[in-house]
Amino acid sequence: MTLKNNVFKLLLLFLAFSTKGYAQNKPIELVSPNGQVKVAINLRDKIYYSVSGGNRELLSNNHLGLTLGNGSLGANPKLISAKRSKVDEQIKPYITLKFADVKNSYNDLLLKFKGDYSVEFRAFDDGIAYRFITGKKGDVEVMNEDISINFPSEYLLHFQLNGDFKTSYEEPYQHIASTAWKEADKMANLPVLIDTKDQYKILVSESDLADYPGIFLKGTGSGAFGTFPKAPLEAVPDGDRSQNIIKSAEYIAKTKGTRSFPWRYFVVTKDDKQLLENTMTLRLASKSEIQDPSWIKPGQASWEWWNDATPYGDDVNFVSGYNLDTYKYYIDFASKFGIKYIVMDEGWAKSTTDPYTPNPKVDVKELIRYGKTKNVNIILWLTWLTVHNNMDLFKTFREWGIKGVKIDFMDRSDQWMVNFYENVIKEAAKNQIFVDYHGAFKPSGLEYKYPNLLSYEGVRGLEQMGGCTPDNSIYLPFIRNAVGPMDFTPGAMINMQPNVNRAARPNASGVGTRAYQLALYVVFESGLQMLADNPTLYYRNPDCTSFIASVPTTWDDTKVLAATVGELAVVAKRKGAQWFIGGITNGKEQTRNVELNFDFLEKGKTYTMTYFEDGINAGKQAMDYRKKTMQVKAGDKLNIKMVRNGGWAAVLN
Repeated sequence: MTLKNNVFKLLLLFLAFSTKGYAQNKPIELVSPNGQVKVAINLRDKIYYSVSGGNRELLSNNHLGLTLGNGSLGANPKLISAKRSKVDEQIKPYITLKFADVKNSYNDLLLKFKGDYSVEFRAFDDGIAYRFITGKKGDVEVMNEDISINFPSEYLLHFQLNGDFKTSYEEPYQHIASTAWKEADKMANLPVLIDTKDQYKILVSESDLADYPGIFLKGTGSGAFGTFPKAPLEAVPDGDRSQNIIKSAEYIAKTKGTRSFPWRYFVVTKDDKQLLENTMTLRLASKSEIQDPSWIKPGQASWEWWNDATPYGDDVNFVSGYNLDTYKYYIDFASKFGIKYIVMDEGWAKSTTDPYTPNPKVDVKELIRYGKTKNVNIILWLTWLTVHNNMDLFKTFREWGIKGVKIDFMDRSDQWMVNFYENVIKEAAKNQIFVDYHGAFKPSGLEYKYPNLLSYEGVRGLEQMGGCTPDNSIYLPFIRNAVGPMDFTPGAMINMQPNVNRAARPNASGVGTRAYQLALYVVFESGLQMLADNPTLYYRNPDCTSFIASVPTTWDDTKVLAATVGELAVVAKRKGAQWFIGGITNGKEQTRNVELNFDFLEKGKTYTMTYFEDGINAGKQAMDYRKKTMQVKAGDKLNIKMVRNGGWAAVLN
């Protein structure tokens, strides 16, 4: 027995040294199912990893770690085991922004380390992801997380830069060489798009964000590192809709010691089209907590704020504004075009701080009753601070018959605020109310855990009017909208080229052509899609309005037909047997010609295609468009032309 015990101990010692030697001296590789994306992990003084596409190393010697109040995870790592697995499954999200069925195939590597923690890597055909998993007792204080990204050469970065952790996430995109982005410069909020300038693009974001702050990135001149807002401890009101944090903790999060941390992911592709088709946030998100989501109804909404609630004309024989008659007019408009909702924005309540007392000019209960007779439901706007101070309002709103709320001005992503998002959406779900978050950080998986979260704003959208240009918006399908739903509020019926744009509420306008505005409803993804303009103008443009109102907000299939980051995006989407196509471009070229190939259509079937194209003078007079009809079938090709800041939109039956 003694000899056997000694042999057994020697064998264990040998295996321990073998594992240590392998881990310290040889990379541990994880390759995607198709073999095109690879992550190589090296365990030295830290946990290092490099990411490759094909045979090209795209990110070199990145490192990761988690600093707790009582130690650093990832420092001098001691590997205990490495477990590999494969997954090939189908995900059927309730809110189908791109696909009714999402293929989820990846190779997984779980590295377990001494010190009660693991790091899990996943390699997909379109990227890689990793996360920490801890098994500590009680609560832990997370002092910092090491997220270090290194570029082997100069790359081009597309991102929004922020001077502070408090931000509306509406800054215009900047396009900066990685060598010019230094630590002293402003930080970037996610998502960030990296152009290697040699075929590959890398989209960086996170998913399954819970009980933890969101990531920002700082530049180093040769890469980037993660930085986080500290956990707030004390705050004071800043007006009626915000707070100023006056005391913060030393840590970024105080959380459970046994948990999975958020996924950090990198979409890796040589094809710009794949950025628009990617579903990485969904594939890494937690499963839905709502057992029966059938009460959640995505759809479109007529919105009064952008046009300052001022319909006019022969059929408006009342003083327009935030009052009963005007809202009934909006309900009538929505009903006529089959629009499910109207939004009652700031002004519906007597006070922004009291969600229970409507403006005396607005009889909310009468509007709810009237809306039901017209198959139109109501969404109410609120500040987040009012929601925080009145969490029982969801119960009251359900009793009234309210179906959704638009919650505004959070402008933060510290741990407290991330938890606020989840607490609110859970309380809303209990009362069968959906939520549209404005002044919000990017989608990070909560919308799949609670599918009553239909959309997020936090985007430089149409409410910016002249500050919302196609030169900036053309990046949204590749960056912000590529990670989740986006409430851009499209639909302008007064259209101008940027050099002549003049607008102010109530005569709001949108930069870009009329065909561009129509195409946004197909290109941009949102479970709740606004019709931002005045019903008066929609009535005067019935062909455009009918097209807009016919565009679904959820889809069964998505095919990107043409895509170049910063230049153009043309997307075909299917709902049932019906296809829609939307194309948009920027203002850098006077015209862009794109050849559409209809090989995505069902073979043997002839479709009637009704389409809207930029008119001959749309490059100067953006209101100019043409509506045409033709027959198409699988395999047909069509050359389309978009003018500067132009678009193209179609429906195929």
